[in-house]
Amino acid sequence: MTWILVLGLALLVLAVLVFALKVPRGAREAVASALLLGIAGYVTQGSPGLAGAPKEGREAISSDPTAMVEARAKVTNSGIPPNNRWVVIADGLARNGQFADAAEVLRGAVETNPKNAEAWLAMANALVAHAENTLTPASLYAYRRAIAADPDAPGPPFFLGLAYAQEGRLGEARALWADLVARAPEKAAWRAPLAAQLQRLDAAIAAQKRESVSVQGELPLP
Repeated sequence: MTWILVLGLALLVLAVLVFALKVPRGAREAVASALLLGIAGYVTQGSPGLAGAPKEGREAISSDPTAMVEARAKVTNSGIPPNNRWVVIADGLARNGQFADAAEVLRGAVETNPKNAEAWLAMANALVAHAENTLTPASLYAYRRAIAADPDAPGPPFFLGLAYAQEGRLGEARALWADLVARAPEKAAWRAPLAAQLQRLDAAIAAQKRESVSVQGELPLP
């Protein structure tokens, strides 16, 4: 009986998303697959007959798929969580590691509103995560569209700089972060942590230069 209720609830949620919230046609398969995956997980791991056993929550770590979603909510000047329904749905998918599905939902969002900077940024992050922290042409395009849609938003240059840093393109990362720190509001909660991160980046760049000079000094003369 429990499984029938779970399946009925999933179908009800899907109907609300499609008919009430008007999920774009291209994103419906992604949403449906997410619901089916949730049902499959409940069927294989759920134990409705057992008593609940609440456990103390643990801090998110960098390898957790939710970390990028939570970080995006912190690097902002608005202080208001995103309320765009496509971004909310995509964030739920991303938290479960379904980055390709999240990007597909967000594609529908930016097709509806090409100036939705939050959706472009969430899409870029999802594409980078889907590519195992690799900055692909598609994710770079999404970051640039996010910057163009809202030039004052700190999120797009921050995460693009992070993607550059992960690829070893430290100079490009520094240029973005230095400009971001320079124009950050004094009371912005993310300003001090970013300034500290910029100092660590400068130290890494200096270490690279010292290593390069050392290697050049060891090369034999022609």
